[in-house]
Amino acid sequence: MLTLSGISKAYGGHVLFADATLQVNRQDRIGLVGPNGAGKSTLFSLILGGESADEGEVILERGVSFGHLPQESAPVGDETVIELATATTPEYTKLRRIIKAWEADHPIEALHPEEVHDNVHDRFNELGGYQLEAKAKQILAGLSFREKDFDRPAREMSGGWVMRAHLARLLTHEPDLLLLDEPTNHLDLDALLWFQEYLKGYPGAILVISHDREFLNQLVGGIVEIRQSKLVRYRGNYDDYLLQREAQEEQLLAAYKNQQREIAHLMEFVNRFRAKNTKAAQAQSKLKQIDRMEKIEAPGGEDRKVSFSFPQPQRSGLKVITLKGIHHAYGENVVYRGIDFVAERGQRVVLVGPNGAGKSTLLKILGGVLQPQGGTRELGHNVKAGYYAQYRVDMLDPSRTVLDEAFDTPQRVTEQFVRTLLGCFLFTGDDVFKRVSVLSGGEKSRLALVKLLLNPPNLLLMDEPTTHLDLSSIDALLFALDQFEGTLVLISHDVYFIRALADHVVHVNAGRLTHYPGGYNYYVDKTKAHSARTALTAAVAGASALSPGHPGQAEDASRRVPARREQKRREAEARQARSSERKEQRQIVHSLETEIHLLESRQTELTAELEKPATYQQPGRAMELNRELGGIQKSLLRLIPRWEEAATKLSALDSV
Repeated sequence: MLTLSGISKAYGGHVLFADATLQVNRQDRIGLVGPNGAGKSTLFSLILGGESADEGEVILERGVSFGHLPQESAPVGDETVIELATATTPEYTKLRRIIKAWEADHPIEALHPEEVHDNVHDRFNELGGYQLEAKAKQILAGLSFREKDFDRPAREMSGGWVMRAHLARLLTHEPDLLLLDEPTNHLDLDALLWFQEYLKGYPGAILVISHDREFLNQLVGGIVEIRQSKLVRYRGNYDDYLLQREAQEEQLLAAYKNQQREIAHLMEFVNRFRAKNTKAAQAQSKLKQIDRMEKIEAPGGEDRKVSFSFPQPQRSGLKVITLKGIHHAYGENVVYRGIDFVAERGQRVVLVGPNGAGKSTLLKILGGVLQPQGGTRELGHNVKAGYYAQYRVDMLDPSRTVLDEAFDTPQRVTEQFVRTLLGCFLFTGDDVFKRVSVLSGGEKSRLALVKLLLNPPNLLLMDEPTTHLDLSSIDALLFALDQFEGTLVLISHDVYFIRALADHVVHVNAGRLTHYPGGYNYYVDKTKAHSARTALTAAVAGASALSPGHPGQAEDASRRVPARREQKRREAEARQARSSERKEQRQIVHSLETEIHLLESRQTELTAELEKPATYQQPGRAMELNRELGGIQKSLLRLIPRWEEAATKLSALDSV
C-alpha cells in the first residue's frame, strides 16, 4: 500500500532521515514513536507530499486514498458540523445543500438558477446520500457531539471540537490509509474509549503518532521508532516494543564492543609492524580487513529528555485538607450537596468517574480556585496547595515571554537559577524569549511545571497532567512524582500513569464520593470493570465508605450508622481474605523472580563470553552462544510481563 524507500531528509546540518525505509500494508495498525523533534510529523508530510525527500522515494499503490488528522489545527470555513463531517467531496457538500434548501422550500434564495436540475437526488445517492449522513451522525455522537450541535456552524466551536469534526470526516470517508497525529489530545475519555474501539474495526490501515501508552497498547500491532535517522520496526504493541528494544540494545552493545576489540587488536598489529619491511604487507592486509568490515554503530546516547525532580516540600500536618458540607451548583445543575472529603499527608489520590460528574470542580475547590457555594475548606498545618490546571492557558499569561512567566513567582530566585530550570525542561537559548501565546501544547505543559517547581507546594492538585507531554516527558514527570513526599490529588485518563502513582481512588458520581482505599488495580477489581480504562468513567457504586451526605441526600444519618457497622464487618472479612491472597501472590512473585534471576545471570555470562576474542577462534562457538542467548531473551520476554502483572497485583494487595 505504502513504501518508503531510501528516504533521506535534512534541514541545514540537522539530519532527520538517512536511507530510511518503511512498508505499510492494508489493515496494518502501526504506532510511530520517537522524541519530540525526531521527525514524526515531517514523515507524515513526506507521505502526504507536503514536503519532498532529499533522496529516496515515497511510493503509494495506485488508487489508494489517505486521510490526515494534524496535531494542532485544521481548516474550517462556513460549514456546519454535519457538513464538515460529511465533506468527503466538494460535490457531495454542494448537492446536500441543494437538497436541504429544497426541503426548506425556498430553493431560489439558496441556489443559483443553473444549479437546479433533475438529477440532483440521483447523483446525491450515487455519492452515498443519506446513508453517509446517518453514518456521520453516528460517528459525531460517538465523539460526544450533541444532536443539537450538528447544524451549528463549526467555526463557532472551540478548536478541540473542530478537530473532532475533522476526525469524524475522516472516519466517515474511510480512506485506505489514516495518518493520525496525536488524535486523542482533543478527546474526553468517553470519546477516546469509543474512538479506540471504533478503530479496532476500521477497514483500512492506520499509522498513528501518539503519546498515550494505553491507546497504543490497545490498538497497534507494530511500532516504528525513529532512531538515529532510521525507521526501526518492532512487532507487537508499545509494551512489547519496550522489551524488544531493551533486548536489542543489549545485543547491539555486546556486538559493538566485540567489534571494537577486534579492530583494536588488528590496529595493535598494524602499529607494531607497519614500519618493518618484512611485516609491512601483513600490516597493510590488516588495514584492508578493517576497511572491509561492516561497521556496527555505537548504540545512541539517551535522547534529549526533560529531567527534573520536585523539591521536597515542608512537612505538613497529618490532615492536609478537609472539606465539610460542600455544596456547589451551576445554575439548576447541582453538582454537590453537602459532601465531605479528607486527604492525609503522603496520600496519592486519583479522582475517577463519568464525564461531567464534577471531578474537575472538586479539584478546583480543593485548590481554592473555585469558591463553593456552601460548606468549608480547611487547610492543615503548614499546608501550601499548588494547582496544575487541565487547560494550561489558565495558568499562564499569553502576552509574556517564557522567561518573564517563569519569573512570576513569590519566591526570590536568580535569573541563572530560572534559566537552569527552564533548560531542564528543554527551553534553551532564545527559546526563553518566545511568547507564551506561540508555544505548543507540550511547551505550555512544561512551562506550567516549571512554575510549580519555582514555588513548590506540599499539596499538589493536578488535572490531566500528561496531556500534550511526549512519552519521555511523561516518564520524567512520573519519576519526579514518585519521589515527591507531599500529598497528591489528580485526575488523569492515562491508565499507566495513575496505576504507577495512585494509592487511593475516589469515585465521583451523582454528587457522591465513594472511597477505595487501595491502588488503581484494587479499584478495578472491586468494581469488576471490563477494562482498566473503562473503569475511569464507569458510573459504579462501590463497597467502600461514602462521604457523609446532606439531609437531602438518599442516605440519612440513621441509615448511615448501621451501614458503617456492616461495612466494618465486611472490611474485616476482606482483610482476612486478602492476607491469604497476599501470601499466595508473594509465592508466585518469588518463583518468577528466581527464574528471571537465573536467566539474567546466564544472559550476563553468555554476553561476557561473546565479548571475548577467543570465542570467535572456536568454530561454531559464537553461533551456539547466540542461539542460547536468543532462547533466553525469548523466555525473558515471556516471563517479565508475567512478573510485572504478579508484582503489580501484590503491590495492590500490600497497599490495602
